[in-house]
Amino acid sequence: MAPRPFHHCAHPAVSALVYRRCRALCPVLRSPHPLAQPGTVIESPGSGREGAQGKYRIRVGRDLWRSSSPAPSSGKGPGALGRLAGHNTGDLREQEERGELLQPLIFVLLVLCSVLLYFKVSLMDPGFVKPEEEAKAGEAEGQGLVIPQATGDVKLRRCGYCLVKPMRARHCQLCQHCVRRYDHHCPWIENCVGERNHPLFIAYLTVQLVVLLWGGHIAWSGLYFQQSWEWLKYNIFLLLSFLLIVIFTTVVLLLLVSHLYLISCNTTTWEFMSHHRISYLRHSELENPFDQGIILNLWRFFCSRHLTAWEQIYFHRNSEPV
Repeated sequence: MAPRPFHHCAHPAVSALVYRRCRALCPVLRSPHPLAQPGTVIESPGSGREGAQGKYRIRVGRDLWRSSSPAPSSGKGPGALGRLAGHNTGDLREQEERGELLQPLIFVLLVLCSVLLYFKVSLMDPGFVKPEEEAKAGEAEGQGLVIPQATGDVKLRRCGYCLVKPMRARHCQLCQHCVRRYDHHCPWIENCVGERNHPLFIAYLTVQLVVLLWGGHIAWSGLYFQQSWEWLKYNIFLLLSFLLIVIFTTVVLLLLVSHLYLISCNTTTWEFMSHHRISYLRHSELENPFDQGIILNLWRFFCSRHLTAWEQIYFHRNSEPV
């Protein structure tokens, strides 16, 4: 029996289902309308009931795929679409077993964590000075520590707006509040970075750096350089994305490294930049009166759950014998 073309097939519904499954399984058939090309036919072994229950074969120059499934004319069984869905589910399971689905999931979770940390750091209290909390800070720091009287050079600090202004605090003109252990006002998060949200700010920078490095790796793996305008036309967006990721990664990396260095020394960006203008640093006998060693500095920054009475540390450090 001579093979019949696709449009003369006695079972067009079956032919369409077979064509879609062939297109999904065989890369050769993914070109536009492969069955409409010359030399592509569907062979039917017979007609009538035998043809409806028999085998169909697609040829594109040579046999590429053979279906031994009966046509879904009776309405029973999953049919070709059900088997195709099962095939896709099997592919997903195989990818899951090989760990190929784990990396995209981790990347999405990191991006979500970065977004949540951004809103947390930008919306939380950075350490606004409150008179009732200053008394608790002095009690939590230690009852047995005797604080010497302030010398004439180190004057008690007062704020014209907030009245109470503990040591290492500064009044932010943008937030209109005095912030404990003021580091800087970050326009990125539109909030001050102070004693309360500084550890979360470091965590946010760390997660953001990991996401940027991962995204840069993905963008770089998609670039295949060629010296042609045609290549630049189709890859300009990916190339610009990679350059932006490199710029943001450099900024975040430098910011994170500088903050970790300042934290290890127990100093802030404001104190580091304005050391000569801050009275309690300018008249101190020590270059950094708050430095207690790298380990204790890191522990106090990341693990301390209460506000620190910096006046006690300052006067205790300056009263120690050299």
